[in-house]
Amino acid sequence: MNAAGGRGPGKAEPAAAGRGGPRVPATDGRRLKGARRRRLLVDAVLRVIAVEGAAAVSQRRVAAEAGVPPSAVMYHYASVDDLLLAALTGVNDFYVAALEALVRDPLTAPRELAELVAAPGREHLAAEFELFLMAARRPALRVETERWRRAVDAFLTPHLADPDDRAAAAAAVDGLFLRGCVEDPPPGVEEVHRVIVRLLSPRRSGPAGPR
Repeated sequence: MNAAGGRGPGKAEPAAAGRGGPRVPATDGRRLKGARRRRLLVDAVLRVIAVEGAAAVSQRRVAAEAGVPPSAVMYHYASVDDLLLAALTGVNDFYVAALEALVRDPLTAPRELAELVAAPGREHLAAEFELFLMAARRPALRVETERWRRAVDAFLTPHLADPDDRAAAAAAVDGLFLRGCVEDPPPGVEEVHRVIVRLLSPRRSGPAGPR
């Protein structure tokens, strides 16, 4: 589940000087600078968790990782919970957008979802999963875990009409992400694809038959 790696906002264009062009309002420049700083801090949170675990996250530790003074962290995030929520929101933004972009065609959806789950270069996957697990003890994070659950359910709905089938498939998808965290080597695209094909094939039985 990866929010880092070149997805932050780009550099702001400098304000035009003199009469040569329209001037960029100072408030816009400050807003862009603030967005870049928040992106920097969120990426630093993920790096700290990836190497040292979530227990190591503090405003001072994140400041050191990001190369900024602690006051800069406290200006944007008043508490550690705020930092963690911002990091989880950024992770979710990426994965929810990726899910929504997948084609709902049943012939291509399994392959596209497998490529998302088994995407190479997800060095922050363990940190991302740890953030999700922290929602068990930090209720403020649960709004984001629920957003992910709804996004997965929306992706599965065109393929699985039965809510129980969707719940089982969603649990399996989360399990595939977990395997990507702990197995070496992690599951490849072909293996994940085979599993997802089975998940998206609704079970059929007679009215009195077992589910």
